[in-house]
Amino acid sequence: MPPTGEEGTGLIFNIQRHSTEDGPGLRTTVFFKGCPMRCPWCHNPEGMRPVPELVWYDVRCIGFKGCLKACPRQALEIKGDRLAIHRDRCNACGMCVPACPAKALEVLGRKMTVSEVVETVLRDRVFYEKSGGGVTLSGGEPSMQAGFASALMQALRKEGIPLALDTCGGMSWSALRPLIDLTDLVLLDLKHMDEEKHLRFTGLPLRQVLNNARQIGRTKKPLWIRTPIIPGYTAEEDNVRAVARFIRSELPWVERYELLAFTNVSVKKYQRLDRDWDLGNEALLRKEEMEKLTDLARAEGVQHVCWSGITRLEG
Repeated sequence: MPPTGEEGTGLIFNIQRHSTEDGPGLRTTVFFKGCPMRCPWCHNPEGMRPVPELVWYDVRCIGFKGCLKACPRQALEIKGDRLAIHRDRCNACGMCVPACPAKALEVLGRKMTVSEVVETVLRDRVFYEKSGGGVTLSGGEPSMQAGFASALMQALRKEGIPLALDTCGGMSWSALRPLIDLTDLVLLDLKHMDEEKHLRFTGLPLRQVLNNARQIGRTKKPLWIRTPIIPGYTAEEDNVRAVARFIRSELPWVERYELLAFTNVSVKKYQRLDRDWDLGNEALLRKEEMEKLTDLARAEGVQHVCWSGITRLEG
């Protein structure tokens, strides 16, 4: 899949300030819209498609109905106590958004210039300096908009802002390499080490991700490997062992191997996008399960293994 995105503009669906999950210190995470993978457990489903998308927040709606008149494509309809978005008609033009006084409608995915993003993230420069943080490019997948991501990273480097790149490793090396060269830290997901399951779960071949992992390793950039631990998908002892063995044999200098506990807080996101989510009723993992998998990774000879996320309370 070739990268897209002009150098001067990018499609961004969120800029999250004061983040503690996307690298060291306090960070601002810039979320790029569009991802080459289709992981069933994705906790940012609004980042999957590389186009703007309209969502409705039911808890904000006051039933004003000005949005119905504002829509030029008749893509909105009241059905009972809900607003239906006919997605075959809606082109996310956004004309309905200002017509709602309660701000119950939002277009996810905004075209932004490099200067607009830089101006936003520089507001928290003092927090980066005090905490050892910086800016993380995430998504979605930043390298799907490689031109814009590169231009943004160059602008931030001129400002002296430490950078991290959060990538699924699913794009071509030619798209990834310029971003790897510009970043200070790489956060790379290794989701499943079984070739058939990786292709079935993500839609992309495992070999592409592993080849990119090896290429990143050759650059000697600081690297964190992360595995999402998802019930019914990746939460398998053999899978965690296999990732750990790959790290030990191919990437022994990895600074951190992190297991990310499944979260079901994204269920509302899927509902707003009118998408089914098979994991919406899945229970959280138990702390003991996460600790056991962490110990298994350590037993394979990987140092600096940790886990993060919320777990199930029992008792």
